[in-house]
Amino acid sequence: MKTSIRIDSATGQKYVAVSAKGRQVLADSLINKGSAFTNQERDELDLHGLLPPIVSTMTQQLDRSYENFAGKPNLLEKFIYLSGLQDRNETLYFRLVLEHIDEMMPIVYTPVVGEACQKYSHIYRKARGLYIGYDQRHQIEKILGNYEISNPSIIVATDGERILGLGDQGAGGMGIPIGKLCLYTLCAGVSPHNTIPITLDVGTDNEERLNDPLYLGLRHKRIRGDEYQEFIDRFVAAFQKVFPKAILQWEDFLKGNAIKQLKRFKDKLCTFNDDIQGTAGVVLAGLYSALRITKKPMREQRIVFAGAGASAQGISDLLVSAMMEESLTREEAIKRIWTTDSKGLVTKARTNLEDFKATYARDIEETANYKVKDRGNITLAEVVENVKPTILIGTSGTPGTFTRQVVELMAKVNERPIIFPLSNPTSKAECTAEDGIHWSEGRAILATGSPFDPVVHNGKRHRIGQGNNAFVFPGVGLGLTVSRARRTTDGMFLEAARALAANVTLKDLDETAVYPELPRIRECSHAVACATVKRAVVEGHADAENLEGLEERVRQAMWYPEYLPVRYEP
Repeated sequence: MKTSIRIDSATGQKYVAVSAKGRQVLADSLINKGSAFTNQERDELDLHGLLPPIVSTMTQQLDRSYENFAGKPNLLEKFIYLSGLQDRNETLYFRLVLEHIDEMMPIVYTPVVGEACQKYSHIYRKARGLYIGYDQRHQIEKILGNYEISNPSIIVATDGERILGLGDQGAGGMGIPIGKLCLYTLCAGVSPHNTIPITLDVGTDNEERLNDPLYLGLRHKRIRGDEYQEFIDRFVAAFQKVFPKAILQWEDFLKGNAIKQLKRFKDKLCTFNDDIQGTAGVVLAGLYSALRITKKPMREQRIVFAGAGASAQGISDLLVSAMMEESLTREEAIKRIWTTDSKGLVTKARTNLEDFKATYARDIEETANYKVKDRGNITLAEVVENVKPTILIGTSGTPGTFTRQVVELMAKVNERPIIFPLSNPTSKAECTAEDGIHWSEGRAILATGSPFDPVVHNGKRHRIGQGNNAFVFPGVGLGLTVSRARRTTDGMFLEAARALAANVTLKDLDETAVYPELPRIRECSHAVACATVKRAVVEGHADAENLEGLEERVRQAMWYPEYLPVRYEP
């Protein structure tokens, strides 16, 4: 069945034109209204008898759907229910989640999506998106052409190797690109009619998955090295040929692969990696907001990282760009960042350092005056005690990394310590929000990667801002789509961070929250999209005509979940 959105020449009203009738209409989740099809539509589309006779309003459908959602016994069952609703009726699904965004977004995405990925082969109901196996590497172009969406705006692709903080989930990683694209639509109004989630299945090294008789992915160890890269190259070549105007977002690749693919293709197509650039943008926005509380400029900050993966690299690089715009040289900015990993402080005394670690490694001579037990393994607590950082950022994926000692040391050297335990899902956070607030005597400016309930300390309520990438990447994607940008750059994420921080209110800051509340996320995405377009034009990656009536153009491009009339037009 062919479908298209058209405009009535007489009334100017949008409507959906379909080329089929009956059950084919009901089977298409993008146009299905269920019991809300009007009697006129039922006449025209031969739906009488296929639906209960009473026409429901969307409000009635929402009430019924929420009642069913609320009746599910646990979070995973709620996830399964929402996925089923999306498979039946996309418009109702997005409207329901949008109206209950605080409650449902943690289920649609992190942290519950992590459990859904782990159990993907056991809760699988209906295919969504595209699965491209290594054994199909000679047919990728044909597979891309099989999808019902021929002109997508955004595609999210994963190979499932580094799903959140849970590691290799193989084909089960499909839950992540599906969830990411839901956030594009929910948070920025990118139309679900124009997105495709893709899983690149090159096998898995997860023995639990390989030994699971119900596992849906390829049953062999991961393809690596030159064969892996050849497969990725084949995918990108087919992508460029079949979807030349689409944006490609890389998602949850292992650190080395994530960095490599971004460098390999960033100058060849409009592409970005949310784990690297999106995370960096949202963290920088939170820091800009926190500095409104401390009243200190970015160029004066001393920043310590716990964790040295792809996220830490992206954040560090964007922080350097931000400090350079405040008149520091690149070398001066790099010197204001310290990196720790499982072996302690990263120094130049180590051999075979990865490029990122080498860039931010400290000279061993500068540690000569540190008070430490073992100069060859300087712990995070010792780094904090000696460096006296103003900002502590966790991307380690290791719960408990921010011990009481570490938090108390941060509070000892700062009146308002900035502490961001960003690892997700919740079980991987470097410390809980409650511990971070209480151990700092209520003085920490805390933001987390996963949602936490507000914390009350000495009678003051602290709303915990979530450094959720959904505040940045959907708006960036919308801006890229609206402007038809030819490339994606770090500068766009720098502007996105500023735009998001500008949407943090004085009320937010009074609650020590460095991010807006979720119900305002569409407003934030609009601002981020406009900032992205402006930067794209300045950098020469989009045409200047995009600036004419920009705010209204972006607003008009934002899809809202409401029913359109459906007409039969063969």
